[in-house]
Amino acid sequence: MDNLPPPQHLKPFCPKAIFFCVEQGVNTKPTQLTANRADIACLFARLALGASFLSAVADRFGLWGPHGARNVSWGDFAHFVEYTGAVTSLFPASWTVSFAWAATVAETLFGILLIAGFKTRIASVLSGLLLLSFALAMVTGLGIKKPLDYSVFSASAAAFLLALREPDRFTLDELLQRSHNEEIRSRTT
Repeated sequence: MDNLPPPQHLKPFCPKAIFFCVEQGVNTKPTQLTANRADIACLFARLALGASFLSAVADRFGLWGPHGARNVSWGDFAHFVEYTGAVTSLFPASWTVSFAWAATVAETLFGILLIAGFKTRIASVLSGLLLLSFALAMVTGLGIKKPLDYSVFSASAAAFLLALREPDRFTLDELLQRSHNEEIRSRTT
């Protein structure tokens, strides 16, 4: 039985043939399906990170309700500054207000950029660094449990993963790139 040749439709394993097929786009439906899923996952990550940033900023300006209300962390900027002081206790107290404003400006900017998908890679890297700095500051100021409970390390990792991908088709970056490519094509024809 071992001496029988393989059936005609079953060719022997050939890695070169597999790589050739992948490079030539054979069987593109699964590849396209995977690309679609990756784009949707990236869209979800961008929206989740951006909305989280903007929600935190809204909270510190009382847009989610006053301090002490249910599901409100700060309720006003004064309470956010107090929290910032606890988190950044390794630094001089005179820096606390500056840290609070820097975090607020950065979170607002990165939230808008991520949701819009504009300068996505830069916004993702900077968001990852910001979140990692938040996590490390929380560890030193509040202990390891808080940043783990609030998934700050996870959010930082998601931001860094976003930075590794090309902008998905749902980004302003991709729209501008397509427009730029069309303009170049129209000039060359």
